[in-house]
Amino acid sequence: MDVYGKLYLLPVPISDGPSNYFLPEHNFDIIKQLRYFIAEDAKTARKFLKWFAYPSLETAEIQLLNQHTQHNELQELLTQLLAGNDMGLMSDAGCPGIADPGADLISFAHEKGVEVVPLVGPSSIVLSIMASGFNGQNFAFVGYLPISKPEKIKRIKELESLATKQKQAQFFIETPYRNQQLYQDLLESLRPQTRLFIGKDITSAEQRLVSKYVAEWKKMPPPQLQKIPVVFGLF
Repeated sequence: MDVYGKLYLLPVPISDGPSNYFLPEHNFDIIKQLRYFIAEDAKTARKFLKWFAYPSLETAEIQLLNQHTQHNELQELLTQLLAGNDMGLMSDAGCPGIADPGADLISFAHEKGVEVVPLVGPSSIVLSIMASGFNGQNFAFVGYLPISKPEKIKRIKELESLATKQKQAQFFIETPYRNQQLYQDLLESLRPQTRLFIGKDITSAEQRLVSKYVAEWKKMPPPQLQKIPVVFGLF
């Protein structure tokens, strides 16, 4: 019978701040015991390993998994795991597998019968759902909206319809430099009685989590969202 290592899913911070605000000491203990890692970017991974007080950065072996990784390359990434060594999958921000390319690797690990161990950590999406006051029993995270304005407006109206008819809260994100434009498009497209949630810089000292009707947002000065991590929600 094959004896495989465990695939640990390693959350990382989503803002600057003291480490014990985001992650339990147990995570640090696990990470310090690992040698093999999979990450989106080696430089970012090393930065986080240093943040975790990893004892010997030069001994850490980091393989890359990103949007360019092909499905037939997944087994090669897990070579050490299938040989019996534990590995850690690390996101660029937050939790692996959530708005992150790690999902395919995790699925492949399950197919191979590997034990997958998610560790506790921050997710801006989950924290936004918690803080929104929207329907916590029926919600969807739909990722990025289309870039072209006509398609984006069409999608916004579809999400508003789902939120209205199915009582399903809708959450989504945007590339930070397009946040301000998305905010304007939302105000132009949504009905006044629709509630719009904005979660910016979550877990940072500048965190702001606000849920208001569109009619109320229109009476306020626009929030400064450009080049800042933001989660949007509507209900």
